[in-house]
Amino acid sequence: MKVTVVGAGAVGASCAEYIAIKDFASEVVLLDIKEGFAEGKAMDLMQTASLNGFDTKITGVTNDYSQTANSDICVITSGIPRKPGMTREELIGINAGIVKMVSSSLIEHSPNTIIIVVSNPMDTMTYLVHKTTDLPKNRIIGMGGALDSARFKYRLAQALEAPISDVDGMVIGGHSDKGMVPLTAHATRNSVKVSEFLSDDRLNQVKEDTKVGGATLTKLLGTSAWYAPGAAVSGLVQAIACDQKKMFPCSVLLEGEYGLNDLCIGVPVILGRNGIESIVKINLSDAEEAHLKESAAGVQKTNGLLEL
Repeated sequence: MKVTVVGAGAVGASCAEYIAIKDFASEVVLLDIKEGFAEGKAMDLMQTASLNGFDTKITGVTNDYSQTANSDICVITSGIPRKPGMTREELIGINAGIVKMVSSSLIEHSPNTIIIVVSNPMDTMTYLVHKTTDLPKNRIIGMGGALDSARFKYRLAQALEAPISDVDGMVIGGHSDKGMVPLTAHATRNSVKVSEFLSDDRLNQVKEDTKVGGATLTKLLGTSAWYAPGAAVSGLVQAIACDQKKMFPCSVLLEGEYGLNDLCIGVPVILGRNGIESIVKINLSDAEEAHLKESAAGVQKTNGLLEL
């Protein structure tokens, strides 16, 4: 199993690290445009192998896509990260050109690959890959919902004063501060609805804190977060590589599902060796459905800024 990660910055390096530590891939290729940068990150990570107990080979390359040939899964993290005060949508001009070039170069050398898009604005960048490549829809996946759901569970565990392993919850919708739809009514603690433990006001606070999770970290760190995004990507990659048939909310191309068409947005899917094995339909309340449609309208607006 060969995995390529494009972009050796904080997010890309975290992706490579978590994938290697899980030890299910034979090779991870880390590619960057900055001379020697990916090579240095790869060497540093490989020097942890004996300490962390993994045998995955990590190879760093500078802008040489031939080294990514025959990758089973490719992850695109490249592009400029958010800075404090920036929205994900403000990144579209620069990142669209980067993602278009990167996806084309990857597919040239790995025509049967599965692509996972991390670059922001993530839903629109995922849609761009659909519109500018010939890959089937099951092999193009946007990461956002997996990360947003992890942040949701973190906030739920805080509110419940519970171990996070007790908590389950999901975020659908767009990967943006206004577009996320945390499904508080579906969230549980060991199969008991969290509404049994938390007031409506506290649950609403959890929802709002989840929606600004990325912005909160960007303000604190001065740039985008990287540990949780890297872990989210590694979870998706492992589910595909190991054919786990696990359910994650991911940004996928909808063609009538949830009453939405011709856009990529976060909904629950089953991930396995073919990428997206199926899209899962869940029953939403009227309020949740209205919020999802509002989120979709925001994504469509951002999509309209693309030059296809």
